Amino acid sequence: MNPEHWHQRWQEGRIGFHRDAVHPRLETHWPRLVPETDSHVLVPLCGKSRDLLWLAERGHAVTGVELSPLAVGQFFAENPLPAPRVRREGAFEHHECERLRLCCGDFFRLRPEDLAAPLAIYDRAALVALPASMRGDYADHLARLSPPGTRMLLVSLERPGDSGSGPPFSVATAEIENLFAPGWSLEERETSAPDERGVRETVLFLVRRG
Repeated sequence: MNPEHWHQRWQEGRIGFHRDAVHPRLETHWPRLVPETDSHVLVPLCGKSRDLLWLAERGHAVTGVELSPLAVGQFFAENPLPAPRVRREGAFEHHECERLRLCCGDFFRLRPEDLAAPLAIYDRAALVALPASMRGDYADHLARLSPPGTRMLLVSLERPGDSGSGPPFSVATAEIENLFAPGWSLEERETSAPDERGVRETVLFLVRRG
């Protein structure tokens, strides 16, 4: 899936994956996984998610990574925030405001030195946005970015029928285990009842092994 696909979707407003409210499973499960507020939180492929604000409001320094400049611009335009400071460094254009930093560019060019410790990760729409051919590279890159002890809240989804249709794609828990083990310990915390389309969400806690 090339970058132009995502640029076109944002230009055309085809962003059905965006939620206008904070994800309820973030509100429920994050305090259990990361009870302290001093973690630096990475949100890959963040779009203009309101979840970024929720995390920052709980005292975290938050780094979101997003390919689309439109998404980054809309995030700051649609939320009650001061105008961000903008600077170019390395592979990214950084938009910074209070506890928030949105890095506009290719997530796969993010480096460990771009992040601070202790690190936590929130993935609600990144893994499921990627086709099967890219998910292994994504998991490998997260492992390179994550020191031992890094905790991740991962929200995946499964739908009946063709798991190759998307994005968002259907990603089964068994596939997630194959992608992240043995470098991470995994614990399944919740699986929702199917909605009217038969789609279920699964919440997993992951911890990077030493």
